[in-house]
Amino acid sequence: MPREPKAEPQPRRRHHEAPTLNRSLERGIEVLRAFRPGADLLGNGEIAERTSLSRATVSRLTQTLVGSGLLEHDRVRRAYRLAAPVLSFAHAMRAGSPVLNAAAPLMRALAEKMHINVGLAVADRDEMVYLESVRYNRRVSLRNVVAGQRVPMELTSLGRAYLAVVQASERRALMGLFRSRRASEWRQLRSDIEQAKLSVEQRGYCTASWQPEVVALATPLIVPDGPIYVLNVSVSTAASLRDAEAELSGVLLDLSVKIGAVLGAASDPRSAARGAGQNQAGAGSRS
Repeated sequence: MPREPKAEPQPRRRHHEAPTLNRSLERGIEVLRAFRPGADLLGNGEIAERTSLSRATVSRLTQTLVGSGLLEHDRVRRAYRLAAPVLSFAHAMRAGSPVLNAAAPLMRALAEKMHINVGLAVADRDEMVYLESVRYNRRVSLRNVVAGQRVPMELTSLGRAYLAVVQASERRALMGLFRSRRASEWRQLRSDIEQAKLSVEQRGYCTASWQPEVVALATPLIVPDGPIYVLNVSVSTAASLRDAEAELSGVLLDLSVKIGAVLGAASDPRSAARGAGQNQAGAGSRS
């Protein structure tokens, strides 16, 4: 009897491809997402309202998260707050980010030299989250921006620079969300976002001034096989947007090029080997 042909091995699923979602894990993450600045202590009812989960489901999840050490239970107030291990996750993320490690020293040097604010952010759903924010502007600003802080995507230079380069399908979905949320001002807002997209395509950056006397410029930082990062510089100034743009656009784009060069060198072993050889040669010539 002829032997059946051996089945071909199935290719392994890549880690970034969407597997079958673990619904319990997904819901647990939504519970953690419910905590924001100004909402540091939440009861099961408030969490249920913020996550659109049932109170029974939230009760099971909060008990599990307390048991795992990610939430603390305030028995007097019958509510929960984030626990210390969550902060350690953020520290591990920042310490292990090659983009942040490459960008942070250059950002700080520019902020100190120009006396401006420099930030690096990524998108999270419909908001932008700062990975780093170096504040050196001499004028007092109304906002004290720190790493981890969120800002609206549709109103900021960070968000509009992101929207300029994100995939069209995601942009359409986000624009639909912004339209439903800001119906009364949508016509002007859509025009501003479209103008920002055109500016990024033609000049490499866009501008926004959504806070009084604060001008910000942003440029996308595309990293192969990574998320879209966005760099921005901002100043608190009474000068016109045009004057601030003339002063800051060049240094912003130059910063982006420098960060890209550092990342490129770090990802190319040949560059590292060449650099080591040059260092050895230089040491020999000095000895």
